[in-house]
Amino acid sequence: MSPLSANLNMPFAFPSLPEWLTHLETAHTKPIDLSLDRVRTVKERLEASSALTLDYPIITVGGTNGKGSTCAFLEQMLLAAGYKVGCHTSPHIIEFTERARWTGKDALESELLPYFQMVHDACEVEPGISLSYFEFTLLAIMCWFDAQKPDVVVLEVGLGGRLDACNVFEPMCSVVTNVDIDHVGFLGDTREAIGFEKAGIFRANRPAICADDHPPQRLIDHAAAIGADLKRIHQDFDFTVVQDDQRKQWRFVGEHTRRNSLAMPAMRGDYQLANASAALAALDALNEILPVPQQAVRLGLANAVVRARFQVLPGQPVTVLDVAHNPHAARVLAKNIAQMGYAPYTHAVFGAMADKDIVQVLRIMRGQIDHWHLCNLLGSRAASAEQLHDALIDAGFVEDEDHTVQKHVSVKDALTHLATTVAANDRIIIFGSFVTIEQALLGMPRMN
Repeated sequence: MSPLSANLNMPFAFPSLPEWLTHLETAHTKPIDLSLDRVRTVKERLEASSALTLDYPIITVGGTNGKGSTCAFLEQMLLAAGYKVGCHTSPHIIEFTERARWTGKDALESELLPYFQMVHDACEVEPGISLSYFEFTLLAIMCWFDAQKPDVVVLEVGLGGRLDACNVFEPMCSVVTNVDIDHVGFLGDTREAIGFEKAGIFRANRPAICADDHPPQRLIDHAAAIGADLKRIHQDFDFTVVQDDQRKQWRFVGEHTRRNSLAMPAMRGDYQLANASAALAALDALNEILPVPQQAVRLGLANAVVRARFQVLPGQPVTVLDVAHNPHAARVLAKNIAQMGYAPYTHAVFGAMADKDIVQVLRIMRGQIDHWHLCNLLGSRAASAEQLHDALIDAGFVEDEDHTVQKHVSVKDALTHLATTVAANDRIIIFGSFVTIEQALLGMPRMN
């Protein structure tokens, strides 16, 4: 009897996905435990029991920002080319099953339960091993993908790269979208230190794509030291925007492929061209084993959508959702707001985690916002509205008739207030963390 058959015919340790997830939130001593020995051992146990075969190419995507968008471009282009694609991303915004997509659709909760049990059983083998929430769920989702017999799997790194659980899998190609300051408590407080951590997903004699305009030297040096085939944007691949009176298009040039007359991606923001180019550079490098025709690229650009990446909701007032939570993402968001055109007032609904560089994020965004609505968020990591107010003052905010600040007990409270006070021709920017977006979507029915 196969491991899967055995698990299907026996009771699960927990009968529902929410119960599994509640258990996993406290099952390990650390929410984030950057080490590979434990997760690698459990992976090897799963391979030994044939729960994992890993007989398909894996594309691993890391970087400070743009990982989710790049994964979406890869997923949709490969799907349009006819491949069976598994895509693992994190974190989720509303439902855990957002993390596990097979052929473009989120997993069903019931589909994942046998694979959670598989990983649980592998952890229980003596000597017993404890895994973090991310480690456990990653392995379970990979076992689920494996059972579907994919043509290719796309993995988004959770945190950093070198010591992230995704790095126990051997990628055929690795992508680093960009490198900036974030998660300094785990990755270091300089671009050089963080670049080294992110370069940890590169592999010897395998393509390593870097879409950072000015990659840290330690990333370049690590690629050279291990013999990775580093491909850098503006050197080994590039994109160009072409605009005339009729329309705006762009082209991609790689080492093996050229993609001309491409429509702009469905995801808003010129910065998405760098993410799309990173995806195309990976496909260019894998052209011999995963050829993707031009029409599939066009469809992928049109179909790739990731929630809360400068997502403009329909209706008035104009409302934008963005998960921007670090200085690099804040600069991109500020630029996008500046390009939106005139609005009498711009209102920000902002909540953030306390371990982020909140002052710098607010300093970058300050010039684009007239009225601030600072929110308490759920969770022990969250900064309070009072802490956000102090950070806003430290960022140079000065209150006057046209620039105000209010504190709210929740995102829902802020949105309820705005629903009765904001003008139809104003705009609302909701940003600061994945949790902020989750609570906005759950707290305002018209946003669901």
